[in-house]
Amino acid sequence: MIGEEIAHVTGNPKRLIVFLHGYQDTAEHIERKTGALLSLENTALHIPQAPCLNEVDKTKRQWYSMHQFDPDDKRRITTSWEEFIELYNRMTVGLEEANHYILQYVDNLLSEYALGYEDLFLCGFSQGAMCAIYSGLMCPHKLGGVVSFSGILAARGYVEKHKHSRPDFLLMHGDADNMVRFEALDFTARNLRDMGCQVDTAVIKEAGHKITEAAVLEARCFIEQHIKEKVGKINSRR
Repeated sequence: MIGEEIAHVTGNPKRLIVFLHGYQDTAEHIERKTGALLSLENTALHIPQAPCLNEVDKTKRQWYSMHQFDPDDKRRITTSWEEFIELYNRMTVGLEEANHYILQYVDNLLSEYALGYEDLFLCGFSQGAMCAIYSGLMCPHKLGGVVSFSGILAARGYVEKHKHSRPDFLLMHGDADNMVRFEALDFTARNLRDMGCQVDTAVIKEAGHKITEAAVLEARCFIEQHIKEKVGKINSRR
């Protein structure tokens, strides 16, 4: 269960942003990076702390064990694209376990704010991005959108067979990322489009494995555009 979080609320929340931190990371670190998202009007921004202590550094957190599926950290050093993808495809069990408590956490927040799934934007960095992509597809209801910072579509085979929805995605990646290689951007976008999802992408120039101010601004624009589209649809029905 998720029992710790950082929350910022402006006005009367009409939308919910949930931002998942990365592996060997914390909610506090993500909070320092959210910048442009904090000033969105009538928005609840929640940054949950993963309930699992990190297996490498007990002062940090993880959504699931990476060493269970990649004990030698080969994903960071392999020169083989096929092996790189296969290592992430092994992570189904970890992603599924995280998905259960992430979606329960989200359900509770939506009830608290009396919002629907279409009002939810699920964001994540690195391992958190993998969880956001996975949960967005596995959720029984279509979300307002999913934003991935330096992520990848993991457990692709399982997701293709068991996905429940097709949310809109914004995928962002630094072209100098040395942790989750840059090619993951095209791989993830291509596969999500094949699943029927609307996908926008943004390349963060000369950026490594981190959240940049430019990327957060891209995320804000994506969210604002989807809010405008939703308002437009509501007005057209009147």
